[in-house]
Amino acid sequence: MSDYVQVSTAAPTREAAVQLAEGATAARLAAGAQVTGPVTGVFWHLGEQGNGEEWPVLLYTTADRYPQLEAYLIDAHPWDNPQVTAVPVLHGSAAYLDWVRRTVGGG
Repeated sequence: MSDYVQVSTAAPTREAAVQLAEGATAARLAAGAQVTGPVTGVFWHLGEQGNGEEWPVLLYTTADRYPQLEAYLIDAHPWDNPQVTAVPVLHGSAAYLDWVRRTVGGG
């Protein structure tokens, strides 16, 4: 398993997305984050298909810090059941990955 993960979520507004990114990085749960968008999300909600504008947030952290980051995102998120997923970082520059580790408290 990779020691590093890219975590993604989305928020209903740019402001909410930036708040999630700033809170996660301020708490050193993520070394950095990127807010993109807007994008159109298509989804099922309460038994009906819907769509709406969303602002994706990508966050970078270690696998060890993921549980705390996930808990923060779910607690701070304006949606009741936000998408919070992580994918392993299989490759990355050594200097960048070292920065991520040091920034989130991995030594």
